[in-house]
Amino acid sequence: MDIIKLMNDRYSCKNYLDKAVEQEKLDIILEAGRLAPTAKNLQEQRVYVVRSEEALAKVDAATPCRYGAPVVLVVAYDKDNVYTYPDAFKKSGDEDATIVATHMMLAATAVGVDSCWLNFVKMEELHDALGLPENEEITMLLDLGYASETGVPLANHMSRKPIEETVTYL
Repeated sequence: MDIIKLMNDRYSCKNYLDKAVEQEKLDIILEAGRLAPTAKNLQEQRVYVVRSEEALAKVDAATPCRYGAPVVLVVAYDKDNVYTYPDAFKKSGDEDATIVATHMMLAATAVGVDSCWLNFVKMEELHDALGLPENEEITMLLDLGYASETGVPLANHMSRKPIEETVTYL
């Protein structure tokens, strides 16, 4: 699939079928995250595959935005294994985990799995509920599944500003 078409086709699914994501497809999605670049190749990402009823209930308690997805990827990073930039102002954890998540989101689209980058998440509450290690911080959650008939792109999905409004050559 052409990468620009893939990016154009991807949308935030807000309603999923009660249908499991096949392990083969999940493996491809997770491999895409594993292959993502990280600062100094530290690979500090930690991806938790949430799909048991008990674990999904913990996700539901931390966000109203699961939309019935049968799988949620919790993308975190090891705070003790990040690159600190020379000015010591910023560390690489969140940005590396975000790159990993974006790779997985696009890979999901490539294998026909719908997704949604979740927001409105009580990250600390979820961290504790899932029993994640103290040295890990959650960056984001990614719903995975198959769209129901009403799980279609929002009306404004194809609306994009002209490139001249978002890119400046210096």
